[in-house]
Amino acid sequence: MKSIIGLILVFVLCFPALKAQENDSLRVKDSLRTEKAKKKKVYSHARRATLMSVFLPGLGQGYNKKYWKIPIIYAGLGGFTYMYISNNQEYNYYRENLQAIYDEDPATVNTTNYEDWQLKSLKDQYKKNRDLAIIGFFAVYALNIIDANVDGHLVSFDVSDNLGLQIDPWYNLNPGYSFGRGSSAGLTLKLNFK
Repeated sequence: MKSIIGLILVFVLCFPALKAQENDSLRVKDSLRTEKAKKKKVYSHARRATLMSVFLPGLGQGYNKKYWKIPIIYAGLGGFTYMYISNNQEYNYYRENLQAIYDEDPATVNTTNYEDWQLKSLKDQYKKNRDLAIIGFFAVYALNIIDANVDGHLVSFDVSDNLGLQIDPWYNLNPGYSFGRGSSAGLTLKLNFK
């Protein structure tokens, strides 16, 4: 009987401590859950902006509320598209005239006043410019996607005026040691947010 009463007494005395420990673990779980929700919100925002820019250039910038970047993206894409079309037309024109020189069909005639080596040089130049236009187009497209992703991640970044840097020099002198052995000096940098 004494052992049962003793066991009940131990349980009654330990129960509040167990309950407090359970509450603490629930608070930790809740704080971890809210921290995870914040991270998920930031990463899902960046992921959504990235996917929007993949499907339609400039849409991710609009989602991030960086509207001023959209005309720049379309100017770059449009410029490289125009460069591709015009250089491809010139390339085809000089290629056909070069073929007209070397084929044996009298119906095809070189309509330019250039010789074969000049036509080959012009054809190669326009082909190079056309290929550079393709590379430029895809570079602007990729930069559009990267920019949307970076801006999506920076949505939660604090850029307020409450940021500050504090520099604290310190020196520690331990008496009982000879000079230089027991002393130390340093510099502490603190970056304060909010």
